[in-house]
Amino acid sequence: MAASELYTKRARVWIPDAEEVWKSAELTKDYKNDDASLQLMLEDGTNIEHKLDPKTKNLPYLRNPDILVGENDLTALSYLHEPAVLHNLKVRFMDSKLIYTYCGIVLVAINPYETLQIYGTDIIHAYSGQNMGDMDPHIFAVAEEAYKQMARDERNQSIIVSGESGAGKTVSAKYAMRYFATVSGSASEANVEEKVLASNPIMEAIGNAKTTRNDNSSRFGKYIEIGFDNRYRIIGANMRTYLLEKSRVVFQADEERNYHVFYQLCASSHLPEFKNLRLSSANNFLYTRQGRSPVIDGVDDTKELCTTRNAFTLLGINESYQMGLFQVLAAILHLGNVEIKDRDSDSSIIAPNNSHLTAFCELVGVTYQDMSQWLCHRKLKTANETYIKTLPRLQATNNRDALSKHIYAKLFNWIVGHVNKALITNIKQHSFIGVLDIYGFETFEINSFEQFCINYANEKLQQQFNMHVFKLEQEEYMREQIPWTLIDFYDNQPCINLIEAKMGILDLLDEECKMPRGSDDTWAQKLYNTHLKTCSLFEKPRMSNRAFIIQHFADKVEYQCDGFLEKNKDTVNEEQINVLKASKKFDLLVELFQDGEKATSPTGQVAGTGGRTRLSIKPDKSRETSSKEHKKTVGCQFRNSLQMLMGTLNATTPHYVRCIKPNDFKLGFTFDPKRAVQQLRACGVLETIRISAAGFPSRWTYQEFFSRYRVLMKQKDVLLDKRLTCRNVLEKLVEDQDKYQFGKTKIFFRAGQVAYLEKLRADKLRVACIRIQKTIRCWLARKKYLRKRSAAITIQRFTRGYQARCLAKFMRRTQAATTIQKYQRMCMERKRYKQKQAAALAMQTILRGYIARLKYQALLREHKMVIIQKIVRGWLARCWYKRCLYSIVYLQCCFRRMKARRELKKLKIEARSVEHFKKLNKGMENKIMQLQRKIDAQSKDNLLVVEKLHSLETSSTAEKEKMRNELNRLRGVDEEAKTKTKQVSSLQEELERLRKELSTTQQEKKTIEDWAQTYRSEMEKMVSELKDQNGLLKKDKDDLNRSIQEQSQQMTEKMARVIAEETQQLETDLNEERSRYQNLLTEQRRLEEKYDDLKERTLASNVSKPGHRRTDSTHSSNESEYTYNSEYAELEEGSRAAEDVTRGIDTSLTLKLQKRLTELEQEKQSLRNELENKEDQFQRARARDDVEFKKARGAELEYESLKRQELESENKKLKHNLAEMRQSLLGDAATNSGAPGSPAYKVLLDQLNSSCEELDVRKEEVLILRSQLVSQKEAMHHKETMTEPSVYVVDVSKLKDADEIKQAYVGLKDTNRLLEHQLQTQRRGHDNEVEALRGELQNVKEENNRQQQLLAQNLQLPPEARIEASLQHEITRLTNENLELMADDPTASREARVIILRRMVDLMEQLEKQDRTIRKLKKQLKVYSKRIGEMGAGQTEGQTSPGQMVDEPIHPVNIPRREKDFQGMLEYKKEDELKLVKNLILELKPRGVAVNLIPGLPAYVLFMCLRHADYVNDDQKVRTLLTSTINSIKKILKKRGDDFETVSFWLSNTCRFLHCLKQYSGDEAFMKHNTSRQNEHTLSNFDLAEYRQVISDLAIQIYQQLIKCMENILQPMIVSGMLEHETIQGVSGVKPTGLRKRTSSIADEGTYTLDSILRQLSAFHSTMCQHGTDPELIKQVVKQQFYIIGAVTLNNLLLRKDMCSWSKGMQIRYNVSQLEEWLRDKGLMMCGAKETLEPLIQAAQLLQVKKKTDEDAEAICSMCLALTTAQIVKVLNLYTPVNEFEERVSVSFIRTIQTRLRDRCESPQLLMDTKMIYPVTFPFNPSSLALETIQIPGSLNLGFLTRV
Repeated sequence: MAASELYTKRARVWIPDAEEVWKSAELTKDYKNDDASLQLMLEDGTNIEHKLDPKTKNLPYLRNPDILVGENDLTALSYLHEPAVLHNLKVRFMDSKLIYTYCGIVLVAINPYETLQIYGTDIIHAYSGQNMGDMDPHIFAVAEEAYKQMARDERNQSIIVSGESGAGKTVSAKYAMRYFATVSGSASEANVEEKVLASNPIMEAIGNAKTTRNDNSSRFGKYIEIGFDNRYRIIGANMRTYLLEKSRVVFQADEERNYHVFYQLCASSHLPEFKNLRLSSANNFLYTRQGRSPVIDGVDDTKELCTTRNAFTLLGINESYQMGLFQVLAAILHLGNVEIKDRDSDSSIIAPNNSHLTAFCELVGVTYQDMSQWLCHRKLKTANETYIKTLPRLQATNNRDALSKHIYAKLFNWIVGHVNKALITNIKQHSFIGVLDIYGFETFEINSFEQFCINYANEKLQQQFNMHVFKLEQEEYMREQIPWTLIDFYDNQPCINLIEAKMGILDLLDEECKMPRGSDDTWAQKLYNTHLKTCSLFEKPRMSNRAFIIQHFADKVEYQCDGFLEKNKDTVNEEQINVLKASKKFDLLVELFQDGEKATSPTGQVAGTGGRTRLSIKPDKSRETSSKEHKKTVGCQFRNSLQMLMGTLNATTPHYVRCIKPNDFKLGFTFDPKRAVQQLRACGVLETIRISAAGFPSRWTYQEFFSRYRVLMKQKDVLLDKRLTCRNVLEKLVEDQDKYQFGKTKIFFRAGQVAYLEKLRADKLRVACIRIQKTIRCWLARKKYLRKRSAAITIQRFTRGYQARCLAKFMRRTQAATTIQKYQRMCMERKRYKQKQAAALAMQTILRGYIARLKYQALLREHKMVIIQKIVRGWLARCWYKRCLYSIVYLQCCFRRMKARRELKKLKIEARSVEHFKKLNKGMENKIMQLQRKIDAQSKDNLLVVEKLHSLETSSTAEKEKMRNELNRLRGVDEEAKTKTKQVSSLQEELERLRKELSTTQQEKKTIEDWAQTYRSEMEKMVSELKDQNGLLKKDKDDLNRSIQEQSQQMTEKMARVIAEETQQLETDLNEERSRYQNLLTEQRRLEEKYDDLKERTLASNVSKPGHRRTDSTHSSNESEYTYNSEYAELEEGSRAAEDVTRGIDTSLTLKLQKRLTELEQEKQSLRNELENKEDQFQRARARDDVEFKKARGAELEYESLKRQELESENKKLKHNLAEMRQSLLGDAATNSGAPGSPAYKVLLDQLNSSCEELDVRKEEVLILRSQLVSQKEAMHHKETMTEPSVYVVDVSKLKDADEIKQAYVGLKDTNRLLEHQLQTQRRGHDNEVEALRGELQNVKEENNRQQQLLAQNLQLPPEARIEASLQHEITRLTNENLELMADDPTASREARVIILRRMVDLMEQLEKQDRTIRKLKKQLKVYSKRIGEMGAGQTEGQTSPGQMVDEPIHPVNIPRREKDFQGMLEYKKEDELKLVKNLILELKPRGVAVNLIPGLPAYVLFMCLRHADYVNDDQKVRTLLTSTINSIKKILKKRGDDFETVSFWLSNTCRFLHCLKQYSGDEAFMKHNTSRQNEHTLSNFDLAEYRQVISDLAIQIYQQLIKCMENILQPMIVSGMLEHETIQGVSGVKPTGLRKRTSSIADEGTYTLDSILRQLSAFHSTMCQHGTDPELIKQVVKQQFYIIGAVTLNNLLLRKDMCSWSKGMQIRYNVSQLEEWLRDKGLMMCGAKETLEPLIQAAQLLQVKKKTDEDAEAICSMCLALTTAQIVKVLNLYTPVNEFEERVSVSFIRTIQTRLRDRCESPQLLMDTKMIYPVTFPFNPSSLALETIQIPGSLNLGFLTRV
C-alpha cells in the first residue's frame, strides 16, 4: 500500500514534542513521494511545516481512528507504535478513569494515587469464572486466568509484578492474593487464606518505608508461593525475600523514613507494656530522624501497630515473642543513639554510663563493658598471634551501624521464617501460584551496587519475558497453520553474559574482594582492560576513571565504582556477634544468631559513601547453612538466588503485571507523558508492541470480519461459505498478499491494515450517508416546495377574498356616510332653532319672575311683622310657665332619685351575692373573694362620690327652696306694696339682689350641664371601646375556630402520615428480620453440609471393615432445637456402629460445629420470637392508636363546642348591655338627661360599674390561667413526646399578650386534655385488668372445653385406645400438678414426684399387660374367624343332614357389605416406616413415576399416615415419622440438589405438607375454607405447631437451594443472551479485537441467545406448575430469577467497556421488552419481577440518551433513580462509540453529573449483589381435595399401607 494512499489530506499523524513527547497533527495537503516536508496543522490551529529526514525519508507515525482509541488491549490498535500506546493509556487513565489496560499478555497498571471502589468482594465474584478477554482489564482478571490455567492445565502459575518505586507493585500483589483467598477458600478450618493475607501488614511494617516517590515503598523483593490442594483450595503459602535495603536502618535521605515498625513503636511508647523499652518520640532517635519526615499524612502509626500485632497473633506468634521482637527493635534504636567520641586520631571511646548503651545492654541482656569495648576495638588474627586494634571514631561508628543492620537483617529473616512456618500445612500440595513483587529497572544520578543488582535482575526477567512472548506468538501461528518467519526481537543475553559469565563483572568483583589489597579503583581498571574493547555493551565515561556504563535493554546506566567492594563483602565484627550470642537473659537474641557464623556474614555491611544504598541479603534458604555459604559474597548469593528464581519461573506459566507511576508528585489521576514513556520503555511494554507489530498483530475471526465489513461487500460477493466470502473480498480490497494471512479460524493482519479497512468502511459509510442525506434533503426540499406552493395558493385565495370584502365594505361605508350627513345636517338646523326658542322663553320667564318676587316680598314683610309680635307675646307667657314647671320637675327628680337609690342598693346587694357568682362562674370562689374585696373598695369610693354629689344636691335644693319662699314673701310684699307705696324703693332693691342670685344660679346650672355633656362624651367613648373590644372578641373567636379546625385537620393528616410511616417501617423491619432469619437458615444448612462432609471423610478414613456401610448420623438442627430425638439412624443401621464411627471424628471440630449450630439455632429462635412480637406489637399499637385517637378527638370536639357556646353567651350578654347603654344615652336628648339624678345617668352608672367588675374578673381569670398554662405547658409537652404522641398541644408562645381570652381558652383546653389523658390512662389500666381477668376466664373455659373434648374423644375411641388416652391424660395432669407443687414447696414436690413416678410405673405396667392381653385376644380372634370361614365353606360345599335343616336356620355364605366409609387415614406398621420413607421419598424420581401423580401426592400420603398416628394417639410414631420425613428430604436434596426438577418437586410437596398441617390443625384461622367433612379430619391429639415451624424452615432451605440451582443454570446464559448476542442483527458492529480472546457478539453454534433464556424460564415455570407449586411461590421465584438476570447483566455491563455503546443499549432494551412479554404471557406482570429490571432499563436508556448539555444532565439525573452515582459515572466513563459518527462523553459533562448527584445518600457500591435472595413467604393455600378420595397408585410400591 503506497504512502500516498495513507498520507492524504485530513490524515492525522504523530510528531515528536519536547514537552508532551508526542503531539497530534493533521495533514493539510496530500503527501507525494518527492515531497521533503509535510504541511501540518496542530490541534490548536497552528500551521507548521514538518521536514523529513533526507536520508531515511521516514514519515511520521499515523494516528489510529478515534473508534480505536481507548481500547482495552493495546494490540487491538491498528497502528502499533509508541505514540499510539501512550495516547491510548492517557485517554483511558485521564478521561475514562481506567487504570488497567492489556498489552498482549501484559497487564499495564497505572497508579491512580486515589482510593477506587473496584476491589470489593462483589467485583471479585464478578470476575470469578470469566474469560480474561470478556471483562475489562483488571488485576482480578489476571489472577482468575492464573487460577483457571492452574486448574485446567495442571501446571503451576506465576504472576510477575514489576515497576519502579511508587508504581503500586505491593498493592497489586496484595489484591492478587486477596482474590485467591476469596475465590478458592480454605481446605481446613485453620483459615489459611486469612493467614496469607495477614502476612501483608507484617511484611509492610518490617520491610516497607516512606521514600520521596512512595509513602509505602517495599524495600525488598518477595516471591510468595500460594499452595493449593487437589480441589484447588488454599492450603498454605511460602515466602522468599530478595535484596533487603539494610542501609535504610542507619541512614535515610531527606523526606524519607526508616522502616514503619520503628515509628509504630515510638508512637505507641505511652502504652504500659512498652514502658520498659524506654522509647520516646521518633525525633529523639538518630535512626528515625535523619529524613526529617517522621509522620505520613493520613496514617496513624499507633493503629498500624495494633494491626501488626493482630497479624502476629493470627500467625501464631505469641505475646512473649512479640515483646521480644519489639525489644530487639528498641535496642537497635538505642544503639543508634550511642555516641562515640575521639580519644586520639587512631582510637575512640564511649563515655561511661551512656544511657542509650545501658538501655541497649539491658534490653539484649549483655554486659556494658563488653559491648562498649568491642564497639571501639577490633580483633586481628595472624598465624601465631591475636591482636586487639583500636578503631578511630569513623570506623567505630561504621562498626556500630553495621551491627545494627546485621541485627535487623537477622530479625527480618527470623520473622519471615516464622511467617512461613505459620503458613505451612500438613496437607499435600498439589499446585501453587507464585506472586513475584520485585523492583523494576532503576536509574538515578548516582547508581551504585544496589542499582546494579536490581537492573541485573530485570535483565534476567526481561529475557524470560521476551522468550515467553515469542513462544506465545509462535504457538498462535502454528495453531492457525500460518507460515511464519523468525521474528527479530531484542535478545539481552550479551548483557547478561557481561554481568554473570566467566570473567564477567560479578566474577571480577568477587575476585577483587579476595585480594588482600583490593580496591574499587583496581577493580575498575580490571573492568576496563577486560570488557572495554571486547563488549559493545560496556563503555567507559569520558570524564571518570571510577565508573562504567552498561547498555541495558531499557537504557544506558552509569555506575559509580565507589563502595562496590565493601557492599559486596558485607562484613561485621565477629566479637560483637559473640557478645550477643553470650546473652543469657534474652533467648530470642540467641535464637537469631544460632547458625554459628564466625567471621563474615552475608547480612551486614559497612556503610557506603554518597547516594542511595540498598544491600542484599542471603537468599531465603533453610536456617542451617554451612559456614562456607556464609563466606559467599553478596553478588554471588544474589546471582544464585536469582538463578533459583528464574528456574521457578521457567517451570511455571507466567503472567505479567507492569505497574506505571504516572507522575512524581503523587497527584491523583495526573499523567506525565515523559515519566510514562520512560517506564514503558523500561518495563518491556513497548518491546511487546514491537514484537506484535513485527508479525500479524490484528486478528479477526471470519464471522467477526464478515459482520464488521459486510458493508464493503456487494450482494453477489456474499456466499454461503463465510470463509470463502471473506477471502474473496479481502483479495479485492488489499492487493498485497503479505499484508494478511488466512488461518484456520482467524484472519491475521499486518500493522495498519485494520486502519486501512476502517478507512474504507468509513468512506463507504460516508458515501452512503451522503447519498441518504441527498435523497432525504431532496425529499425535504420537494416537500417544502409543495408546502410553500400550497401556502401561496391559499394566501392568494384569502387575499382576493379580502380585497373583495374591502370593496364591498367601502361601498357600504359611502352610502352610510351620505345618510349620516343628511341626518346630521337636519339635526344641526333643528338644534339651532331649539336654542333660539329656548332663549326667548328664558327671557320672558326671568322678567315675569322678577315682577312676581317684588310683590311677594312686600306681602312677606307684613306677615313677618305680625308673627314677631305674636312670638314676643307668647315668649313672655312661656317664660313664666317654664319657671313654674322647672320647680315642679325638680321636686319630682329628687323624689325619684331617692327611690332609685334604694333600688340600686338592693341590686348591688344581689350582685354581690356569692350564690349569684357561683352560678355564673362555677369553681371560681377564690377569685370571687378577691374580686369582692376590690369591689367593696371601689363601692366605698363610689359611695363617697355619691354622698358628695348628694350633699351638693341637698344644699342646692335648700337654697332653691329658700329662694322660692323668699319669692313668695316678696309677692306678698308686692301685694302689700300696692297698698303701701312707701315700701317700693326697698322692694326694688330686694328685687335687684334676687336677680343677681338668679344669675349666679343660672351659671351654676350651666356648669353642671357642661359637666354632664363631658360625662356623656366619655361614656360614648367607653361604649365605642367596648364595642371594638366585642368585635375583637368575635374576631378572635372566629380565628380560634378556624385555627382549631386547621390544627385538627393537620393533626389528622399528621396522624395518618405517622401511621403510614410506622406501617411502612414495620413492614421494612419485618422483611429485614425475615431476610436475616433466612440467611441464618442458609448458614445453618451450609454448616450442616460441611459437618456431613467432615463426617463422611472421617468415616471413610476410619471404617476398616469392608462389609460396613457408613452410618448416616446427620441429625437435623431443627430436631436439636425442639429436642426431638431422631430414630431414623436407628431404623437404618445399628446404634453401635454409629457410636464406633463417631469416635473417629475430630472432637474439637465437632464441638466447634455443634457450638456454632447451637448459637445459630438460638439466634434463629430469638429472631423468630422477635419477629412474632413485632407483628403482634404492630397490630396492637395500630388498634390502640385508632381507638385512642377517636376518643381523644371526640372529647376534644365536645369540649370545643362547649367553649364556643360559652363564648357566644358572653358575647350576647355584652351586646345586650351595649344596647341598653345606647338606648339610655339616646333617650331624652332634649331634657336634662345627663344630670346626676336622671334615669340615663343611673343606667349608665350601673352598667359602668358592672362592666368594670366584669373586666376585673376577666383579668384575674386571665392572669391565673396564664400562670397555670405556663406550668402545664412543659408537662404537656413531655407527655406528648414521651408517652402520648396523639395529644395535641397548641404553641401558646405564638399568641400575643393582648389576646387574653384566647390564651385563657387554650389553657382551659390543655387542662381539660390533661385530665382526659389521666382519665384515659386509668381507663386503659382498668381495661387491661379486665382483659387479664377475661383471659383467665377464657383459659378456664378452654380447659373445661378441652376436658370435655378429651372425655368425648375417649368415649368414641375403642377400649384399648381409650385406656391409653386416659393414661396419657392422667400423666399430663400429674405432670402439671408436679410443676405446681415444685413452684409452691420443693420438699413436698420431691415427695409428690416419687409418688407420681411410682404411680406412672404402675400405670405403664398395667398398660403393657393390657396390650399383651389385647394382642393375644386379637390373634385368637383371627384364628377363630379363619376356622369359622373354613367351616362355613365346608358346609356350603358338603351336604347338610336333614336334622340340621330342620333344627338350625340357614345362614347364607356371601353377605352383601356396604362400601366402607373411609376417614382419610393410612395405617402402617412401625417396622414399615423405613420402607415408607424409602419408597415415597428416597427412591421417588420426579421425572419418572412422579410425573403421572396428583400434584402433592407424597405430601398427602405422609399427612394421612400422620393422621392415623394422631388418631391412635401414638406420640412416638408421630415423632419418628416427622423426623424421618425431614431427614429423608434433606438427604435426597443433598444427593440430588443440583437437579432442578427434584428440588422443585420437594419444594412443592413440603409446602403442601405444611399447608395440610395448618389446614387440619384445628385452628379456626386455618379452617375457614374447609368443608364440613374436612373439619372432621382435623388432628385431635397432638399440637404440631412447633413441627410446622421446623417444616417451614425446611421449605425455606429448599427454596434457597432452588434459587441456587436456577442461578447455576441461568448464569452461563445471561451474559451471552442479554449482552453478547445480537437479537436485532446488524445494529451493532464488531470492533477490532486484540490478543486477548473476546467473546464474539455473533451467535455461533453452542452459544446462548435470548431465546435460550426464555426457553429455560418457560421450562422452570412449566416444571413448577406441573409439580403443583403455589402460585404465590411461583411469583416469588420468578421475581428472584429476573433479579438475577438484571443484576448479572448490569454488573457485566459495568465491567465491559466494549458493551457500553448506543447500539448495545438498543439491544438491551429490546431484550428487556422480550422478558416483559414473557411475563405478560405467563400472567406474572404484577409479581414485582419487572421492577427488578429497572436498573438495567435505566442503564440502557443512559446509553441511548443525549449526553451534551446541562439539560441532558438534568434529564439523566431525574431518569436514573434506580442507579447509584457510581454506576451512572461508570457507564458514562465506559461509553464507547462503535462508529465514527458517534461522539464520546466529555469529561466536563461527567463532572456536571457528579456535581448534581453529590447530595444523594446511597452506598458507594458499584455492582449489584447477585447473591442477594429476597425473603420468601409461604402464604396459606388450603386444598379442596378430600383426603378420603385419594387413591395410591401401585407404582409407588406402597401396598403395605391400609386405608382407614
